[in-house]
Amino acid sequence: MRPLLFTLSSCLTVVSFAQIPESNGLRPSPIEPSVSRPVLTPETRGDIYMARKMFREAADVYRESPESHILANKIGIAYHQMMALPQAKRQYERAVKLKPDYSEAINNLGTVFYAQRNYRKAISQYRRALKSNPNSASIYSNLGTAYFARKKYDNAFEAYQKALSIDPEVFEHRSTQGVLLQERSITERAKFHYYLAKTYAKSGDTERTLMAANSWGNRNLPSCKRIPSSRRF
Repeated sequence: MRPLLFTLSSCLTVVSFAQIPESNGLRPSPIEPSVSRPVLTPETRGDIYMARKMFREAADVYRESPESHILANKIGIAYHQMMALPQAKRQYERAVKLKPDYSEAINNLGTVFYAQRNYRKAISQYRRALKSNPNSASIYSNLGTAYFARKKYDNAFEAYQKALSIDPEVFEHRSTQGVLLQERSITERAKFHYYLAKTYAKSGDTERTLMAANSWGNRNLPSCKRIPSSRRF
C-alpha cells in the first residue's frame, strides 16, 4: 500500500506546481507571449529569391505586390537573368510606361537590344537613359560597350572616360543583380582591354593601366605563353 500512496502524493505535488492559487480556485499559469517576427513584403521576398538566383520564383513573388515601375523593372531583370529576353523587354517597357524618365529600365532596355546585337537601338536607349540620369557611370560604361561593338572606338573611348571620371571602379563591378544591368560581353576582348588600358592611363591610374595592359597582352600571345593575370574583367 505504501508505494501506491507515494505515487499519488507525487502526482498531487506535480499538479500543485502547475497551477497558481486564486481567491476562488485555481487558474492556469500564464503563457509567455511568442516573439513576433517581421512580415516580409512580396518585394523583399522577391529580392531574397534574386539573391539566391531563384529567378522564376522571384518574378512570381514580385507580382504579388501592387504594380509599380520599380517592380516591373525587377521582374524584367528576373526574366533577363533567365535569358527570356522578350519577357524581360515587355517588363522594361511596362516600367518605362509607368515612369517615362525611369533611367534604370531605359538602360535595361538597351541591354536587351545589345544582347540581340541591335547595337544602334542599344545606343539610342543608353543615350536616352543618360538624359534622365547624367551621372550614371554604369550607363556610360554600357554606352561605351555598345559603341565598341559598332567599332566606333573614339566614341567608346570617350564614354569610358566619362564613366571612369564618375566612378573609378566602374569596370570592376561584376554584379548584374539589382535594378540596373551592365553589359559585359564583348567579342573583341583584346582590343577592348587595349582601350581600357588607354582609358586608365589617361586618368592617371597606373595600377589598373598595367592590369588592363596585361590582360590585353595575354590575349595577343599564344595560349601556351599567356601571362597569369591576378584579376579577370
